[in-house]
Amino acid sequence: EISSAYPTSGGLYWWAARLSTPKHAPAASWFSGWFNLIGQFAVTAGIDYGLALMIAAVISIGQHGEWVPTAGATTGIHIAICVSHGIANSLGPGVMRRINSVSTWWQVICPLAVIITILACAPTHQSGAFVFTHFNNNTGWTSPGYVVLCGLLQAQFTLTGFDSSAHMSEETRNAEIAGPVGMIMAIVVSAVMGFIFLVGFLFCIQDLDATINSSTNFPVMQIIVDTVGEKGGIVLMVMLILACWFCGFASVTANSRMIYAFSRDGAMPGSEYWHQVNKKMQTPINAVWLSVFVASILGLPSLGNDTAFSAITSVATIGLFLSYAIPIACKLLNRKAFRRGPLHLGRFSEPIGCIALLWIAFITVLFVLPPEYPITAVNMNYACLAIGLVTIGAGGNSKMLIFLSKKKQKYCGKLRKYTGHLGRFLIDGHKWFKGPVINLSDDERVGVDLEMEQPPVEEIADPEKALKNVPYGNGDTSSTSSSSSSAPKKHAQEKTVTE
Repeated sequence: EISSAYPTSGGLYWWAARLSTPKHAPAASWFSGWFNLIGQFAVTAGIDYGLALMIAAVISIGQHGEWVPTAGATTGIHIAICVSHGIANSLGPGVMRRINSVSTWWQVICPLAVIITILACAPTHQSGAFVFTHFNNNTGWTSPGYVVLCGLLQAQFTLTGFDSSAHMSEETRNAEIAGPVGMIMAIVVSAVMGFIFLVGFLFCIQDLDATINSSTNFPVMQIIVDTVGEKGGIVLMVMLILACWFCGFASVTANSRMIYAFSRDGAMPGSEYWHQVNKKMQTPINAVWLSVFVASILGLPSLGNDTAFSAITSVATIGLFLSYAIPIACKLLNRKAFRRGPLHLGRFSEPIGCIALLWIAFITVLFVLPPEYPITAVNMNYACLAIGLVTIGAGGNSKMLIFLSKKKQKYCGKLRKYTGHLGRFLIDGHKWFKGPVINLSDDERVGVDLEMEQPPVEEIADPEKALKNVPYGNGDTSSTSSSSSSAPKKHAQEKTVTE
């Protein structure tokens, strides 16, 4: 609903600013942007690490079990996959469009082909009672309810990233319709295909204990091999690997566009580098490779932690859903600021918004809890540490703010050096970060009035004083792209000067 009203590549953090009051817009935008950014980094890492597990399993089967995947080998494959996504995303819009076109059909056809094949070839099938009522608990926890709730993580992780449609809005025709439709279809197709996929695999399990304890470290691979044999299993797994590779490719694309938009507003360390667009490739290549680098680094904890993949998916899920919650909350708290787009929820808008916020609050607590018992340093869920660092870092420290109010001039420079942009919002970021810059053409603005355009600085006698009162601009006209610096409408310019 919000995407239909405000189609822009800034997505969530832009919406948070637009739907807040001028006083709270910078804070809402800042926190939404950072949670979304961290979540997207972790999503890319989670997809590529899962893909690395699949490739390692295929290699193991290809070697007839003589090679067993190690943590180091899986991590190396993970980094190589990240690099491949970086290369593909650096080849320009033409290549990317062709990849996405293939991906769209492959994601639907491939799972169906795999499921039909294993169901047809399986020597035996499990009963409906086993598939729908059998409860298996290998976590060490004795509470069935808690174990069921822990099991929600993988499903919730799968149903993330639908905001990717919003981040591609400025590169999409009819974005106010295509963007929200893309989000809905992502959820619907994932839910339907995912359910068919899971049920099909469960019916085809031949030996539950052998599947769980597979030497490939990937139970799905074991199910496929048990049903169609080694050669057939490799063929089917390669099909699934390609599907997951396309998924990771799209994740890097969305992540890089978020980096580009967020750095364009000066909200990231080294912003001047990340929002540069390569003229030849017409792609923010620096942002692409930052996404690749961070996703690669996030795979390293798996070298010494058995639950690292679970922690990555927890960080991804919590980070993204917290970023989803902020604009929804802003819309509910500041109802007059929202103008409906072509697609909206009507009278169900507020009830659905409230339900969404309650659910996000619930999973935020749930997914930082430990998944295994007894709890050790090796199997601990460190998602709580990562989310806590982002929250504290993005907000800064209130005591530090009080300290700075007394000796700001002397120490602010040093603190900027050591805390970067993350820990600076309450320290000094709230003074210079005014929210996102708009990057829509005049045609796209018609009938939407997303925000008031900033007039050229030279037309204002006192630029710094004037820019402090502009609701959503960051005051850095040098970072504004060509589309946002086009001639503003006269009434918008007069309104800005009045503000």
